[in-house]
Amino acid sequence: MAIRSLLLAAVAACMLTAGGIALAEAGPATTGPINSRITGDIVPTHDPVLVKEKGTYYVFGTGLTVKTSPDLIHWTAQPQPFDKVPQWGSQAVPGTKDMWAPDLSFFGGQWHLYYALSTFGSNQSAIGLFTSPTLDPKVAGYGWKDEGLVVMSHHADDFNAIDPNHFIDADGRHWLVLGSFWTGIKLFGLDPRTGKLLDPAEKPVSLARRLAPAGGPAPIEAPFLIERGGYHYLFVSYDYCCKGVNSTYYTVVGRSRDVRGPYLGKDGSRLMDGEGTIILRADLEEQDRFRGPGHPGFLHDTDGKDYIVYHAYDKMNRGASTLRISPVDWTADGWPVAVR
Repeated sequence: MAIRSLLLAAVAACMLTAGGIALAEAGPATTGPINSRITGDIVPTHDPVLVKEKGTYYVFGTGLTVKTSPDLIHWTAQPQPFDKVPQWGSQAVPGTKDMWAPDLSFFGGQWHLYYALSTFGSNQSAIGLFTSPTLDPKVAGYGWKDEGLVVMSHHADDFNAIDPNHFIDADGRHWLVLGSFWTGIKLFGLDPRTGKLLDPAEKPVSLARRLAPAGGPAPIEAPFLIERGGYHYLFVSYDYCCKGVNSTYYTVVGRSRDVRGPYLGKDGSRLMDGEGTIILRADLEEQDRFRGPGHPGFLHDTDGKDYIVYHAYDKMNRGASTLRISPVDWTADGWPVAVR
């Protein structure tokens, strides 16, 4: 699977390096207006996505766990909506045991829940889709429909079909961005009627990658796209997650006028060169608590405020994967800053 989730079983660490990467302003993870107060069922949380429906915030994570909150501060775990991988998924990806890295998007009158299926170390992976008119099990009409396969990667492919994120651009075009390791982050066009590939024969567009040493891994994954002020912003995580306090995950952002790229950091560095501008990194050494912040999601709230959601590993809680939420401020020249 994405070597990210694969790495749930641990990998050796590298020190977080920024070589050629512009560093965005960011404060300690324990002093932000949300992270200093967040409480409740925030552990375990992995690969979170944050959405809001009728005044309730929802976080879905790997394993298709669900947590809700009225205020982004107090979180309560909810029953998981699924108890097993769909039969088609078990056949398409033999050995898969769980659904990873969900993404939620509301269009066409219903929620679209994209998720990944894979196994450790393999790029024989698949993105599936469920739909429901509501996220609230107490509301009439609630119920997830299995829409089946969206896109699949095989051993002969140069990408890994996990970590999906659905995006609608200003022209109303639908896209799916995904990827982990291999040759990086890919963009597919979607049919807005079905939420599936617009043209299954069309090759995806490459948006970001890491330059791997000969024979080595290229740790990049967890893409998320947003649009603001005429720019498309692509968030991705670099290096390794899933190693507890030894995780070296960090998150960068680049922007482009064209959804197809090229995506550049604030200093002009290219995400296709494994660079960009850092928005989330481990705590400064003097705090030294939350490690490996990554797998970002983004919410533009109904009150106009912006938030970035992610997981990080808590050194004060045996490296537990923990929900983190940071308000996002924007600089005068249009760059996001996580208020941590």
